[in-house]
Amino acid sequence: MTAPTEPSRVPEGLWVKCPGCAQILYNKDLSANSSVCQQCAHHFRLDAAARLRSLLDDGVWKEHDAGLVSNDPLGFTDRKPYAVRLQEGMAATGLRDAVITATGAIERFAVEIVAMEYGFIGGSMGVVVGEKITRAVERSVARRHPLVIICCSGGARMMEGTLSLMQMAKISVALARLDRARVPYVAVLTDPTTGGVTASFAMLADVSMAEPGALIGFAGPRVIEQTIRQKLPEGFQRSEFLLEHGMLDMIVDRRELRSTIARMLSFLGAAPAAMGPPDSDRRPDAVPPSELTLD
Repeated sequence: MTAPTEPSRVPEGLWVKCPGCAQILYNKDLSANSSVCQQCAHHFRLDAAARLRSLLDDGVWKEHDAGLVSNDPLGFTDRKPYAVRLQEGMAATGLRDAVITATGAIERFAVEIVAMEYGFIGGSMGVVVGEKITRAVERSVARRHPLVIICCSGGARMMEGTLSLMQMAKISVALARLDRARVPYVAVLTDPTTGGVTASFAMLADVSMAEPGALIGFAGPRVIEQTIRQKLPEGFQRSEFLLEHGMLDMIVDRRELRSTIARMLSFLGAAPAAMGPPDSDRRPDAVPPSELTLD
C-alpha cells in the first residue's frame, strides 16, 4: 500500500527558476539584485511601478493622468468583450491602462518619465496610452524636463483599430516638438518592445539603450520567417543583434541603468535641478474613471 504523499512544507512563491540558466533562485535575493539572475545575468521582467522605484530618487514620483480610461470605442469582441479585458487588466495591475506617466528625479535630474506595463493587455498602446505619453512629452516641453520612456509593449492595441495606430503619429509629432525645443529624450527598450511602439517613439530618442537580451522588433521572428521563407540569423531581434547593426546606442545592465541615464542626461546638456519631493508615489492627481474617459 502506497503511503499518502505529505504536502510540501515549503511556502509557495519563495523560489523561481531562471529561464536563462535553470538555476533555482530565492525570490528575496533576486529582488535585492534588481530581478537579475546572479548566475547568468538574465533580466526578469519588471512591472511599471517597480521600474519607477528602481530609477527614481528615493523611489517616489508624482503620477499624472491616472484617471484616463478607455470607453471601448468600437465595442470590440473577439474571444471575450474588450470591456472585459480592460476590467481584467485593471484588476491584475491596479492601473487603468498600460502606462504610468510621472514626474520625478534621477540622480537630481528632474525628469518626465513614462513606464509601460506589460501586465495590462501586453502593454499594448491604445488611445489612453497614446494620450498619456503625448501629455508627458508636452510637459517635458513646457517644463524643459528631460523625457525618459521605459518601453515594454506588444505593440498597438488592435481592439481599438485605427484609433490605436493613430497614436504612433500623434506621439511622433509631439516628439518632433520636443526635438525642436532641444529637450533631451532617452528611451530604454526592455523585453519585449515590438509592433507600433518600436515603429514610433521607441526608436526616436536622442539616446536609445536596451537591457541585455531584450526582444526588439516590429513583426515577430516567426511571422518574418513565414513571410520570407528563410531562417533568420541566430539572436535576430535581440538587443545584442540590434546594437551590432546600428539600431541601438548601447546595452545597459539594469543594475547600472539609473547611473547611465543620469550620465546621458548630463552629456545631452541637462542640469540637475532643485525640486521638492513629489506629493505621493501613487496617483496623487487621479481622476475617478466615471469623470474622465477618452474616445
